[in-house]
Amino acid sequence: MQLSSEKLTRSDFAKYPFLKDASDYVKKLELKIHDLVNPSLTNLLERAEERINNAILYNMTGKRHRNDEIEILSFAVAIMLVVATDNNFIKKRYALAEAKQAYENMRSESREKILALAQNFNWKLTKSQLEKPCEFSLNFVDYVKNTAHLRDGKWKLVNRFLSDGNVYLTRSEVARLLSEEIRRYVEKRLEVRDSPTFPAKILEITERVKKFLSEKIGETEVEELPKTITQTAFPPCIDDLYQAFTSGRHLSHIGRFALTTFLVNIGMPSENLVELFKNVSDFNEKMTRYQVEHIAGEKGSRTRYSPPSCSTLKTHGVCVNADSLCQKIHHPLAYYRKKLKMNQMQTSSE
Repeated sequence: MQLSSEKLTRSDFAKYPFLKDASDYVKKLELKIHDLVNPSLTNLLERAEERINNAILYNMTGKRHRNDEIEILSFAVAIMLVVATDNNFIKKRYALAEAKQAYENMRSESREKILALAQNFNWKLTKSQLEKPCEFSLNFVDYVKNTAHLRDGKWKLVNRFLSDGNVYLTRSEVARLLSEEIRRYVEKRLEVRDSPTFPAKILEITERVKKFLSEKIGETEVEELPKTITQTAFPPCIDDLYQAFTSGRHLSHIGRFALTTFLVNIGMPSENLVELFKNVSDFNEKMTRYQVEHIAGEKGSRTRYSPPSCSTLKTHGVCVNADSLCQKIHHPLAYYRKKLKMNQMQTSSE
């Protein structure tokens, strides 16, 4: 492996607080959970909470604090706070946000700095002898490990230039794959089986974070749904769209969007959705796959889209055959969740 001569600084630790050297720096400060109630650390707690709120709202951790030490420590404290929320949605969102923030930062780094960052994860990454844009070559084992969840066809090994066990990549592509490594690293940090006892002040912050999540994202997107899809629990409007779609009838743009986002959010795999679209006369597989994967959060911003609210569906004339349950519901996913519970209660009483 070609080693980098670039020395990472404290400023780098502030940009990339997941680095091993950054972790060692934090450990030397011997900061404990119960130390966080100290009024002198208010700025640190505020930045940690800000990191999480930005992750929830923007899928990024936000502007760096002017004090590098606060920025470095705020990552470790944010990890504590996210663990304390005991909320899987927040955990996944936070890991993704740290990965995306790192990606944006890495895209403008020098080749030497990219090599230094890759060394942190023991990657076999070297400078390429080829001309731009392929500035790097990466061992195919590291490549495959970090492209496993990337659906775009360009990441398939068969579509890459491979020589002597190395895959040739642009700087942006290396940054993208490193971001996958970072996402997994943060997710692993958040997997705590035996959560410690948190001071009341920390629990107050976690309650604020969860309230912020509920207000900005909405409970319908956050609560987990069963993995098995139950068509009998579909809202009337969605059922009508589904029946029309599977029979090849034309749907409006808002109708297609409502149906696709609903099916994505209740767990239908993207591949199944693409197959479903084949019933439509204007089907274009490449375009359909891109749109479905974008809505599912597998491309682009990697944010999963939520179905439109009931009021929006009414405005566009998509709300049809409303039943008594519809009168108490304001969102298609809320209807689905409520109907599932009603079905379960009915089954258990029989």
